[in-house]
This record gives sequence, C-alpha cells and structure tokens, in this order.
Amino acid sequence: MEKLTIEFSSEPVIEPKRGCDWADTMVLNPALFLDDDGRTIHMLFRATGPWPKKNLKGISDPYPIFLGYAKSDDLGESFKADFSRPALAPALEYDKDKMFIVNTVGEKVMNFANGCVEDPRIFEVEGKTYLTVASRLFPPGPYWERDARRDNLPDWIFTDETGVGQCARRNDTVTVMYELDKNALIFGNYENAFSYVCPLTDGALTDNRDVFFFPKRFMIHGKMQLLMLHRPDNPSKFEGVTDVTTPSIMLAAAENFTDFVTSKATNKLLATSEFDWEEERIGASFPPMDLGDGRWLVSYHGKQLPDYGYTQSFMILKEQENDFPKIIHRVSERLIFAKQKWELPDKFPCPCIFTTGAVVVNDTLIMGYGAADQKIGIAKVCLSELIAYIECFDENGVKVK
Repeated sequence: MEKLTIEFSSEPVIEPKRGCDWADTMVLNPALFLDDDGRTIHMLFRATGPWPKKNLKGISDPYPIFLGYAKSDDLGESFKADFSRPALAPALEYDKDKMFIVNTVGEKVMNFANGCVEDPRIFEVEGKTYLTVASRLFPPGPYWERDARRDNLPDWIFTDETGVGQCARRNDTVTVMYELDKNALIFGNYENAFSYVCPLTDGALTDNRDVFFFPKRFMIHGKMQLLMLHRPDNPSKFEGVTDVTTPSIMLAAAENFTDFVTSKATNKLLATSEFDWEEERIGASFPPMDLGDGRWLVSYHGKQLPDYGYTQSFMILKEQENDFPKIIHRVSERLIFAKQKWELPDKFPCPCIFTTGAVVVNDTLIMGYGAADQKIGIAKVCLSELIAYIECFDENGVKVK
C-alpha cells in the first residue's frame, strides 16, 4: 500500500472564545465519545485563560486549565461548544487544608487536580466510563512563554517533606482518574458528571501523563490485571528500566486502580524514541482500540524541535500469553502533522498536532486533535485502510510491504 488518505478539517471546529474567562486564550486536545444514537459525538476539550484573581505572588497571572463540553450532530463536521461554564474546573485552593476531595468510596483524599485538568481521555473499563487528566497541584503561569509552573506556589510547600510537598515544589503533572457519568455530562448536569477515583501516577517519582487503560483485564504474570499505558518523563525511575531518560511509552499492570501508584504495580517499557521526528519524546495519544484476534490499535505522538514539533503515528500491539502485549507493527512515518495555515504555530513556537480522542462510525475513524495548542480540528480516515497501512511496517518500523 503506497499511500494513505487522511481528511482534515479545512478550518477549526472550535476556537477560543473571546471574553470567556476560562477559554479566552486556547482550546485544544479533545476527548471524544459516541452517543448511543451512533451519530452524535460528544467532546471534552482543554481550555484556559488568564485568572488574575488567583495571582498569588505577583509574578504572573495563573492560567488554570479547565475542561469544556461540546457536541456534534453531523459526525464531527461541526461542533457546538458550551462556553457558559466549564464542565470540569480545578478547585484552585492554595491552603493545604482545603485541597482535599471525597473519592468514589467516600474517603477524603488529596486533590491532585487542584491546579489544572489537562488533556482529557475518555474510555471504558469493565463496563464503566472513566476520564483521565494530566493534573497539577497549582495552576501554571503563561507556560508557552517560559517554564512558569512555579509562579504561584504557596509557602507551605517548601517545608513539606511528604510526597505531596515534593510533587508540589516541582508542580509536575500527576494523572488523575474520574468516573464519568455520560448522561449527566450530556444533559449539562456537570456537578454530578465527574467522581474522583484516584491518582494513577506518583508525582514524587516523576512527571507522568498520557495515561489511560485498555477496556479489559489481561492475564499477566498469573493474574487477571488491569492494563495501563503511561508516559513517564524519566522511565529509568521504574524498576527494570535503565539508560532511558527521554519520555517514553510504558505499560503497567495491577489488580486495582489504586495499586498503580504502589509497588503492587508491574511496569514494562513498551516503546522509546527511534525515528528523527520522535527524538525528544514519545507518548500514547488516544485510548487503544480492539481490532480483534488479540490485536490493539495504539495511536502515539512524537516530538522533535525545531523541525517537526508534535506529530502523530500508529502502532499495533498483540496480546501475549501470561505477559504484556508487544508491538507487532509500528509506522516509522509521521501520518498526522500540521500542514494547513490554521494549524500552524501562532502563540506557540512549536508546531503541534495532538490527538487525544477518537470514535469509529462504520469503517471511519474520526479523531479530534488540538492544533498549535490553540484550536481544535477533526481528522477522518478509513479504519480498514489505516490498519492495512500500519501492517506494511514491522515491529521496528521497517516497511516490508
């Protein structure tokens, strides 16, 4: 197969809303799910704007990150966004005593999503719908201009020697999971749509994002276990990983969601940067899709500056007996990257196409993507043709067909 055709929005389907305080500056990186009617597509998108009322130190106005809701009645050709209020908002507390939340089992726990909720992914596990977000304890400043993660940190974190204090001093991302009530979200009952489950990554260990699950358990090391994709900033922090210090894709297995931040979880390196467009990092993009026969479609992104920025490609995994799945096909080419004028950088210097959600309608894969970290577009491709193209490459990215 010589060529794969992917269609892209000729213009953004959602743009920042001027005058909307929480979505004034950027909208990007949408999660998608398909309605039971088989035609309506629902979206959660990342958004931000300046928030001067939470400027703690006078260094810069924070830019807390929110999630907004939108829907499409025409299979992604257009979307109507609800800019009246965020669907999910960070609490934005600076007092440690107020930074707690009640989880799904009634426990009062630290709210690692206090500062922002970034890059949503929506998926199902064993019949329940979940949302993961990359979160920070405190909102960053204008992070596209410089490293502004620490512009609004309260004084108490500098003497707190717990894991929370260590995480807070870096203000790195911790991935948090919510149970999602889709009906509550669809009907605008946002207050009851999200139930805090737990953190899935350890912020005291390393920044970790691009985290989501396969929809079923796998037999791994003699146990039926949940299986998670994640992208640690420093993979060598995990047992069995050496000499890999660039952000890479890992798999983790555990019996319970709360086990993934403990020694009960088993981790395995899945993929590292191999090609020039992946030089700085790679991470999984939208949740894996079951292709049948023990095969799984995994979308992933790579980053390299100054030539490529963030671009997207695909791999296929194959289930193994009593072990983690392994890569059987990996495309060495960039398949999704910024080309159109509206997709190219404006506020940000880095070219960026970033997919975080997809649905399948008949044989069409419909993907939502953030462009230039400011706008949202939709890409469509024939799923069977995409699979056939991926199968032209072996596990090392060598084109064999």
